[in-house]
Amino acid sequence: MGVRVSPFAPVYNGNGNEGGRPGNDSKVTSSTNVNVSLETGKGLERRLTVHVPNVEIEQEVSARLARVGKTAKIKGFRPGKVPAKLVRQRYGGQIRQEVLSDMIRSTLSRALSQAKLNPAGGPAIEPLDGGDDEHFSYRATFEVYPEIDLKDLDKLEVVRPFVEVTDADVEEMIERLRTQRATWNAVERKAAEGDRVVVDFVGKIGKEPFEGGEGKDVNVLLGAGEVIEDFDKALRGVVAGEHKTAKVKFPKEYGVEQLAGKKAVFEIDVKRVEEEVLPEIDAEFLAAFGVEEGGPEALTVEVRKNMERELAERVRAETRSSALNALLAANPLEVPSALVADEIRRLQREAMQRMGITDPEKAPAPAQFNAAAEQRVRLALLVQEVISKHNIELDPGKVEQRIQELVSPYEQPQEAAQLYRGSRELMAQVESAVLEDQVVAFLLEQAHATEKALSFEEFMGMESSR
Repeated sequence: MGVRVSPFAPVYNGNGNEGGRPGNDSKVTSSTNVNVSLETGKGLERRLTVHVPNVEIEQEVSARLARVGKTAKIKGFRPGKVPAKLVRQRYGGQIRQEVLSDMIRSTLSRALSQAKLNPAGGPAIEPLDGGDDEHFSYRATFEVYPEIDLKDLDKLEVVRPFVEVTDADVEEMIERLRTQRATWNAVERKAAEGDRVVVDFVGKIGKEPFEGGEGKDVNVLLGAGEVIEDFDKALRGVVAGEHKTAKVKFPKEYGVEQLAGKKAVFEIDVKRVEEEVLPEIDAEFLAAFGVEEGGPEALTVEVRKNMERELAERVRAETRSSALNALLAANPLEVPSALVADEIRRLQREAMQRMGITDPEKAPAPAQFNAAAEQRVRLALLVQEVISKHNIELDPGKVEQRIQELVSPYEQPQEAAQLYRGSRELMAQVESAVLEDQVVAFLLEQAHATEKALSFEEFMGMESSR
């Protein structure tokens, strides 16, 4: 899923060594006299209003100024001899801001703990004016993680595809491999379905030519759906050297709006009619697929093995998707917009990497990732809840097995495995994937699963090569 649901992080850091003044201990004891009020906003939004006595803030400011005064270096004065008034004048504003920052952090942390709130993302802090003279007040606005009432897993409906690789499937795949290496020979006969016709053409709507309506040496495979139906029909029965006028109507749903539903006339010159010639399954053909010995039978074995491996991966992915989709469907859940925004940015970065985009101005629009980001965040929260509720622990053996799978294609797999083990980031990715697989396996054990029988061709989304 890729979503990282992080715990609450401190808002301000107050590093205590800014502006060139001496460092000091910036910790502040959380006030015992804090007044806190909680408001529930729309959805997951919460607002905490906190009032801290000014006297405590002033005491902390004075204590820090006293510590600073012992080591402050100001021209004309020895360390420790700088007048308190001058120390306050020089460092008072900065120290006050640090004290306020530290006070907000400590009081907010305690207020959240007491209220048993779990913020999703850092809160927005807003100092409040217009209060009484005895308190410093601020408001923290944030979203919380949703409370999840996980539905019984045995109520989930999961569909497992049941698919087998048959002898006919293997034969069909070998025919596909032959088709990929087919050659085309010119023939002196009428064109029929499955032939390739090479044409020049010029099309007009009325008396006007249109963009894309002219072509030279264009290959058209009859019956393959490469051109609109009327154009394909016009080429049935033509012979090399023939000139033909064809009336063609563009479909209403045609992709070019200016042509959709329009009638056109094409002047077509047939240059060649060609028929497909499939290669023999000889030594040269076998060698192209890495089969050096064993003949056609060895190719059949290798093709079946590859098909079954690909099928197993696809079945696993489809079953996993079915289980997670069932979990989503059974548990509608409002998700924090802050987490969705983080996921949108992550998806956008991944898209930019795939597309080779480095200029942020050319990045895909964030809006196109909204739905996917929201679903990924919802799924991540639900998976975490399953892990927590059912005490699912990461299996180290499965982690090691996954690493071995990942490094197996490398020339030196063990060195690659060491690189994985030595990288906290890579290991986190592997562990996350393995833990998610464990969750899916658990869901499948608990859920009500039904099998759906499909042919290899249907399941893999393949069309017949004939």
